[in-house]
Amino acid sequence: MDQPTSYEEDKVNVDKRSFLAVNNIEVIYNHVILVLKGVSLMVPEGGVVALLGANGAGKTTTLKAISNLLQAERGEVTKGSIKIMGERVDALTPNELVRRGVIQVMEGRHSFEHLTVEENLLTGAYTRRDSKAIINSDIEKVYHYFPRLKERRTSQAGYTSGGEQQMMVIGRALMAKPKMILLDEPSMGLAPQLVEEIFTIITDLNKKEGVSFLLAEQNTMVALRHAEYGYILENGRVVMDGDADHLRENEDVKEFYLGLNSGGKKSFRDVKNYRRRKRWL
Repeated sequence: MDQPTSYEEDKVNVDKRSFLAVNNIEVIYNHVILVLKGVSLMVPEGGVVALLGANGAGKTTTLKAISNLLQAERGEVTKGSIKIMGERVDALTPNELVRRGVIQVMEGRHSFEHLTVEENLLTGAYTRRDSKAIINSDIEKVYHYFPRLKERRTSQAGYTSGGEQQMMVIGRALMAKPKMILLDEPSMGLAPQLVEEIFTIITDLNKKEGVSFLLAEQNTMVALRHAEYGYILENGRVVMDGDADHLRENEDVKEFYLGLNSGGKKSFRDVKNYRRRKRWL
């Protein structure tokens, strides 16, 4: 019998060995609409995990459930549990979660457009009580990972490019000294070269700073190249999970997301027929 991977061991001892453990949660909006149905996942400390799926699959809702941002949209977790380092955090406020090192970077690169790039970065440190010298040192560390931001540090954020804004909001999250970043659709609207640059920096941050990442992403192949493990959501359920390398080579995953099989590119009609078959369910 094959020896279990470290991830499989983590899943057995999920509360003891994972940084984040989401167990069988359900999310309902407006007391009526069931959006997530029994979603379970885990992120080990220092790990990079991809949360994959098409638009509307439930990725953003999952991240907001973890960071307790659902109430602003009349949503709530009605079943299951969410734990950080083995402790339930369902009742904590978003601010309390930030203080525990869990930071969400929202989809859409939200920034304070009238502030400069550096002023935006400084807003990420609002929960900290460190000296100005330490804060400035951390800004320089952000500039080390994102040198383009240093060049634009005095520019008004609203006039920066999409790629620069994505770098800025990740840098702002780093200023909060995170233990884990929930990153929602970092590749959306960016050129492929910029996507690769940002994902390479994410990998660098994970390895050098020890930051864990949960990446919600539609760009499956890019996410799986930089993640260690992946979960695929469809209609609010986890329909497949596994080691990133295995998912990337899985014929069902390649055909579902890219319209590719061993015979090459398929027609859109073939892909639609395939989606109706759903061989992994």
